[in-house]
Amino acid sequence: MGFLRWFYFLILRIKNAAMRFHYLFLFWLMVFALFSCAEKDPERNNKIALEPRNDLYVIMKDFRYALKPIEVELIDQGLVNIHDLDTTLLVDLKYAGTDNFMGKNVYEGMQNAYLQEEVARQLVQSQRYLKKIKPGYSLVVFDAARPRRIQQKMWDALEVSPQEKTKFLSNPANGSVHNFGAAVDVGLVDEKGELLDMGTPFDHFGEKAHPALEEEMLTDHKIKPVHVENRQLLRRVMWHGGFWGIQTEWWHFNALTRAQAKEKYSIIE
Repeated sequence: MGFLRWFYFLILRIKNAAMRFHYLFLFWLMVFALFSCAEKDPERNNKIALEPRNDLYVIMKDFRYALKPIEVELIDQGLVNIHDLDTTLLVDLKYAGTDNFMGKNVYEGMQNAYLQEEVARQLVQSQRYLKKIKPGYSLVVFDAARPRRIQQKMWDALEVSPQEKTKFLSNPANGSVHNFGAAVDVGLVDEKGELLDMGTPFDHFGEKAHPALEEEMLTDHKIKPVHVENRQLLRRVMWHGGFWGIQTEWWHFNALTRAQAKEKYSIIE
């Protein structure tokens, strides 16, 4: 029991919320396993004591590896599952399915969205602000932390010149802010659970998706006023959490510049 008490207080000292949650879960599994193994029959107790017991090891091993290897990598690098901080955030990872510009799943089974903890807390702040001004609405995360190896797959799949590619993707050689866990791609869902129309789908590689050209697109009737209104709401919500957008994608928001991210975090390979 002394070990359990020591292990419990050790968990409480872990600063990373996601890791603390995972290890607390393991702690209670350990307690359950230890007490469920206790038997009233002394002879049975003696028999168990003489036999190797791997139950607890198996439970812990199965829990950790129930996560996909890519998720274990992210957790080991200090990133957090955004649902560990706010379960109301919606997640629809586009690169974990086929609804993306490549038309294929490149996320190695990952279904959860991960970010650096302070960036995740900024996203939670944005979500809470949205809930305040638009009850029933929610942010939906299309992409968050992205390993550089996946950035490379995306770069290779885009069949345009290298000069054109940089309009849509960061060169993996330099790293994207996504590759540091400090950028997020998001949309908005209304109280009916329907995505707000932004004038283009996520991953639209064209001028209609460019926030910088919204006035021009309005004048040419390529997008509608409601599209700009929805984008402005999204920007307002994200700005409240300390994010800012870019000129070519209405869905992309950074918490840090690439230079700041490089200085503060290690790139996710």
